[in-house]
Amino acid sequence: MNCFDVVGFGALNVDKLFKVDRICAAEEESFIEDHSESCGGSAANTIVGLARLGCRAGFIGKIGDDEEGTLLLEDFRREGVDVTGVVHAKQRESGQVMGFVDEKGERALYIDSGANDTIFQRDIKKAYVLKAKFLHFTSFVGDQSFQTQKKLLKTLPEDVRVSFDPGALYARKGFNALEPIIERSFVVMPNAIELRQLTGEADYHSGADFLIGKGVKIVAVKLGAEGCYITDGQCQHLVAAFKVKAVDTTGAGDAFCAGFLYGLLKQKRLFDCGRLGNFVASRCVMKLGARAGLPYFRDLAFLG
Repeated sequence: MNCFDVVGFGALNVDKLFKVDRICAAEEESFIEDHSESCGGSAANTIVGLARLGCRAGFIGKIGDDEEGTLLLEDFRREGVDVTGVVHAKQRESGQVMGFVDEKGERALYIDSGANDTIFQRDIKKAYVLKAKFLHFTSFVGDQSFQTQKKLLKTLPEDVRVSFDPGALYARKGFNALEPIIERSFVVMPNAIELRQLTGEADYHSGADFLIGKGVKIVAVKLGAEGCYITDGQCQHLVAAFKVKAVDTTGAGDAFCAGFLYGLLKQKRLFDCGRLGNFVASRCVMKLGARAGLPYFRDLAFLG
């Protein structure tokens, strides 16, 4: 019997975000208007989003024995996320991200991955993974944890479905490097730029069809202010975004994944899954940071 709806497998970071008047190019200067410190990591943000919607959520990851690691665990526990799958690295610091966000909500991120890049097969409790309906993969900076993800997939039974949000770091690797993950994925959720990098296709319709042809059951392409495009190879939907004032786009894609996966877990129609993804993302961008604006189950009443 499944104990978890979704278990995430990705980086755990403390995000240090600075609100600036503009994001600088080389040799330019700007100034800081505000700043915040919060817990993050792409898969971790998605898992918190799912927990707030009432899903049973767990996580596979690695932290250092430091103040940031304690903060990451405490935040998960406060959100109701199971931390049994999170292990400690004795000689490494926890991951950190320094981010700069401009007045339009656009961002630039710099990652110090720390312990995130030292996940080995021995760090993963296989029985923990087998309790999940979905295993949600996102990217790592280094190669070791990436290789561990691929090795884990080879041992999973088919009843554990895989969802995959490649992000910019993995998309740049290209399809050949990611093929073992993509071919095992039930749903892949890139943005349009990542999809083009992955597939080499010029438009997101062709890129999505390419992934469907490789065995992916559902492709959900994140289109930012335009919403999302979804296909299962039979039906195609372009789902409009919710119109809101964006304060910070950090974590918007992660939030979309939470809403979309929630829809799949509740066996919603694909169009409704896209609408849920867009809704959760719209609430995320209305506040500074990746998690502050994530909605709760009660907020779904706004969808009607």
